[in-house]
Amino acid sequence: MEKITKEVYLKWYEDMLFWRKFEDKLAAVYIQQKVRGFLHLYNGQEAVLAGALHAMDLSKDKMITAYRNHVQPIGMGVDPKRVMAELFGKVTGTSKGMGGSMHIFSKEHRFYGGHGIVGGQIPLGAGLAFADKYKKSNAVTLCYMGDGAVRQGSLHETFNLAMLWQLPVVFVCENNGYAMGTSVARTSYSTDIWKLGLGYEMPCGPVDGMDPVTVAKEMSKAIERARSGGGPTFLEMKTYRYRGHSMSDAQHYRTKAEVEEYKKIDPITQVLDVIKDKKYASDEEIKTIEKRVKSLVAECEKFAEESDFPPVSQMYDMVYEQEDYPFLQHKL
Repeated sequence: MEKITKEVYLKWYEDMLFWRKFEDKLAAVYIQQKVRGFLHLYNGQEAVLAGALHAMDLSKDKMITAYRNHVQPIGMGVDPKRVMAELFGKVTGTSKGMGGSMHIFSKEHRFYGGHGIVGGQIPLGAGLAFADKYKKSNAVTLCYMGDGAVRQGSLHETFNLAMLWQLPVVFVCENNGYAMGTSVARTSYSTDIWKLGLGYEMPCGPVDGMDPVTVAKEMSKAIERARSGGGPTFLEMKTYRYRGHSMSDAQHYRTKAEVEEYKKIDPITQVLDVIKDKKYASDEEIKTIEKRVKSLVAECEKFAEESDFPPVSQMYDMVYEQEDYPFLQHKL
């Protein structure tokens, strides 16, 4: 893993702050009905992504996740304006406005979704890793899931095959405490999710998911193990989301006091504290970063607002490959 320097901390602060403000903007436009359907926000979990990106080789490694998936592709290199446009349902979006909030994709930047089916991405992540092993590309796949998804049977089938074939994959459970509104304690006798790896003799363990430094160190070990032929790892990132499961979540299952307690260890604040303590940036330089973030969020919103909605013909083009599809009655 590359050394965590002043430049890394400043990049972490700007990236994580942008991800937070980007999604705060999404929440605001959702209320205005400019973004429709479900909207699952990442607020509070940014350190999991920031630390992982530091450990990855972005020239070849892959990432796949569930439906809380707006900022991950941005971290992988996707233009945030295109991500915002996708959420607005515009033709300039990453899936031409046809995927929306839960289905952000970028083959170019090796981000493979964005999956609305709970746990559906877990076997797909192993499949991506299988392809890399088959092609000898020396790439590693990071496969993310929530704490609710680990109750899916497909996880166990995938873990078994991943170990049997020693696939270059890192499985990551982002345990934010609640599967929608159900706490981990209500669904499992053992609340140590990482122990699920023990049944397959898979290297596994818990990680402080609110600290990007810890995340970077543990992810680096797991990625190096996978890249060197040592097979998969399962990490449980203990994190927390500050907003509801989705925008329609009334959050009756937790108290405001609990949320405020977790805000005391906000990953963005932790990084900013280090920057200030080590004098990595002056107050004026920090303000400049914050202005840059605000400006970029505004650019993304403007781009999404001014982009066109996709033409009706696109729906047929993307569903039917065969141009003279025999059951297509509607004439354009």
